[in-house]
Amino acid sequence: MASSFNFVIGSAKFIFAPIERCLNCKRNFDENMKVLQKLLKELNTVKEVIELRLSAEIHGGTMQTEEVKNWLDDVQRIKTEIEIIERKAKEKKFLSRVFLGKMVEEKVVELKAFLRKGKAFLGMVKSFKYIIVGGGVAAGYAAREFDRQGLKPGQLAIISKEAVAPYERPTLSKGYLNPNPKAAARLPEFHVCVGSGGDRLLPDWYKEKGIQLILGTEIVKVNLALKTLVSAAGEIFKFQTLIIATGSTVIRLTDFQVEGADAKNMFYLRELEDADKLVESIKMKKYGKAVIIGGGYIGLEVAAAMSINDFDVTMVYPDPWCMPRLFTPTMAAFYESYYENKGIKIIKGTVSVGFNANANGEVKGVKLKDGRVLEADIVVVGVGARPLTALFKGQLEEDKGGIKTDGFFKTSMPGVYAVGDVATFPIKLYNEMRRVEHVDHARKSAKHAVKAIKANETETTIHYHRSQNLGLTGSKMERLLELSLKVGHLKKTRLLQKFQDSILHLRT
Repeated sequence: MASSFNFVIGSAKFIFAPIERCLNCKRNFDENMKVLQKLLKELNTVKEVIELRLSAEIHGGTMQTEEVKNWLDDVQRIKTEIEIIERKAKEKKFLSRVFLGKMVEEKVVELKAFLRKGKAFLGMVKSFKYIIVGGGVAAGYAAREFDRQGLKPGQLAIISKEAVAPYERPTLSKGYLNPNPKAAARLPEFHVCVGSGGDRLLPDWYKEKGIQLILGTEIVKVNLALKTLVSAAGEIFKFQTLIIATGSTVIRLTDFQVEGADAKNMFYLRELEDADKLVESIKMKKYGKAVIIGGGYIGLEVAAAMSINDFDVTMVYPDPWCMPRLFTPTMAAFYESYYENKGIKIIKGTVSVGFNANANGEVKGVKLKDGRVLEADIVVVGVGARPLTALFKGQLEEDKGGIKTDGFFKTSMPGVYAVGDVATFPIKLYNEMRRVEHVDHARKSAKHAVKAIKANETETTIHYHRSQNLGLTGSKMERLLELSLKVGHLKKTRLLQKFQDSILHLRT
């Protein structure tokens, strides 16, 4: 009896063993297909980043162009083969899945190998929770606010084309040009945030806070959808949240092909390097003649500085009075009279149309549209600036020459904010969108963007944990933040009314 029972059991195992193997194969197939899909998604991301890097014509490090192209071709082949497997698997034929199982296992191994190779091409990809692109005033104030709001070491990086930590840029046209070496402003004394009465954030401060300063690094390619930045040296940076603080670049007369505008001793003042070159020229051309092109902030401040440096100064601008966007005719007349009493000559209602140079290529004369020619040993041009938005063209909504943001400086792309000169934002006082180029705006917009970022993270955490005690929904949190901004805004209302369309413009 027992032998008969064992025979039946043995026969059953023999009969059902193939079926069990098939069932195991099906389970393995389903599990391996999930792994395959996950690996394929990761491979696509690596592929897109590599293509982004190639499109920027960067082939540094271990990345060899021909080898990478072959890799990309093989990736496409593998994707096609996986599509065939998926198509056959969708036929839902039991045996087809069984027979495809071995092929899927092989593809999993192959994909892992290709991922390792792709990551080797990329080298080290640096990832941060927050990245600020631009190292000017806004970047420094944003870093301070991140620290105040709570920041873990390694979460934040500032990527700047300049070689120094963020500093108070207005100093360049003021104290930096002081002729007295003992009184002249020099770094590190005007690092942010001394411009608003705060502590000076020296390079060591960023190190102590775990904030990575990536200096002397130009970003040449951006893919916001992939949350990826590529530097001119081929470095890859990944972010979760990005703050665009690229600021502006000066408008150059060479952009308009003005005759002789590339002569030596012609200066534009935007960065520390520009100021250093101007200071050296001031020393070389002592007691010479300086012509200032432009009647805005830079024009007025540099004209005063050149006069203090014992230069014979002439200002030239096309407007009927200086700083027409800010000053009324009466206010402008006061300043123009003050400057003229200090020996500064002012020529209004005309523009420069060309420049004369000597045999060494140094500027010697400024040709005006009205026919006059002014002698010049140094020319400083301050005719405006353009926001640096080219990297983000076609990826973000724009308005009035800048990147369009809401009241919290959020752009049209989730996780991306814009502050300072590049941001076009709503001003409730005037009920319109505006873009403002002023240091006060750079400081305050950076601060508010960081507050909005951290408030949004807090809201997400609260929503995730379904806190019944706090009961702060997203709309309630935004309302609280908005109300806090309005309180600050009311404090500025009288000043805004007094100076009309002045630089004190923010909602804060």
